[in-house]
Amino acid sequence: MESEHVSGFVTIIGRPNVGKSTLMNQIIGEKISIISDKIQTTRHTIHGILSEEDAQIIFIDTPGIHKPKHRLGDYMVDVSIQTLNDVDVILFMINAKEGYGKGDEFILEQLSHVDSPVFLLINKVDLIHPDELFPLIEQYKDKCDFEEIIPISALNGNNVNTAISYIKSHLPAGPKYYDENQITNKSERFLLSELIREKVLTHTKEEVPHSINVMIESMEERNKQTVYIQALIITERKSQKGILIGKNGKMLKKIGQEARVEMEEVLGKKVFLDLWVKIQKDWRNRQSLLTQYGFNND
Repeated sequence: MESEHVSGFVTIIGRPNVGKSTLMNQIIGEKISIISDKIQTTRHTIHGILSEEDAQIIFIDTPGIHKPKHRLGDYMVDVSIQTLNDVDVILFMINAKEGYGKGDEFILEQLSHVDSPVFLLINKVDLIHPDELFPLIEQYKDKCDFEEIIPISALNGNNVNTAISYIKSHLPAGPKYYDENQITNKSERFLLSELIREKVLTHTKEEVPHSINVMIESMEERNKQTVYIQALIITERKSQKGILIGKNGKMLKKIGQEARVEMEEVLGKKVFLDLWVKIQKDWRNRQSLLTQYGFNND
């Protein structure tokens, strides 16, 4: 007898930098969420779609839950918390190396109001001594009625397949919500803009990485092998614009070159990338601009 096809939505929630995006990329097998060591790298919820013969699981990568300092921060925390109400399984991820933190208290308080099963994923276990794992489990296990507690390494894939098996066992029978070849709900333009933002995160520091947004202004396929892309890096202050452009334009050139290489991998075509920097003062606190840039709770 054929096994029943199961499907459902699974949110990955946790403090900034615990490895949520790394886990989703590991599961899907492709880079659909950008990665950086800067906190608050993920700003939107991003769906990663895993389609197997007996299941389709839609994983939701969420912004790290943090104390907001502006309207954009409020938006990021709100969209993360909202996912708790509409999913079949919740993955609460922690960083084994950091252990219990104040941010976890807020998340655990939210989890006390949900009906869906909650798994505790202890990530980065490869970075701690095995003897440290049991005390960590002891510290967390009574703070929430966890359905499963699973130590993993999102980066190298340790125990990730075990987690997927457990998730499947908690999903209802259901259809495929997406075409089986589709791996994300995000548009190509969104993914390409995020690649540029990732390079800014890599090469800048302090306030600059958090003050920028990236918009793809135009994409034009002029022949079957070449795509011309115009993109805008938006920042808040003149000094930040200067850093992004760099001496003799070197920084902007480096960001553009590295982004272009990855864009060519994604599109399978040659890319000409034209990058500009524009100042929009205090855009992270201006609701009209946040809405225009796609930060709206839809």
